Amino acid sequence: MSKLINTTNIPTIDVMSNYTEGKFRHVVKCRGGFMTVVDAQADWQNERYFKYPETLLSQYKKGALQTVQFQPEGSDHWLTLFARTGKKIHFIDETILKELSVGTINQLFYNTQLYTWEQYKACNTKTWESKAYVMNESKEEKEVA
Repeated sequence: MSKLINTTNIPTIDVMSNYTEGKFRHVVKCRGGFMTVVDAQADWQNERYFKYPETLLSQYKKGALQTVQFQPEGSDHWLTLFARTGKKIHFIDETILKELSVGTINQLFYNTQLYTWEQYKACNTKTWESKAYVMNESKEEKEVA
């Protein structure tokens, strides 16, 4: 994987990279203002989260997602991968952060510290498809490689 570039100083953890199977769940704020827990619906959804970690953060409307938790295969304990309160991101798993695109941040997290022009500039972002926390290669670099 590419090296993480984090100019925002958001605290990170490294949990997902240590596992290949498990279950995911989200803590989401409902329209009524209270929190509810939403478990992944089936094994295919858990596999999808491992394959595309960004989808853990991109399924809910802006401001709804509060926490993402993970239960490793064979464990009874839930580990928190992403936690936020209001506009403050308390921490995020490195695997998710490395896959996070500019588009997801611009649509869902533009009022948090994930959204900064300095971070985008440090990673050479050009479009909404660009990764926001790892270096993006320019067209010239891709053609040479």
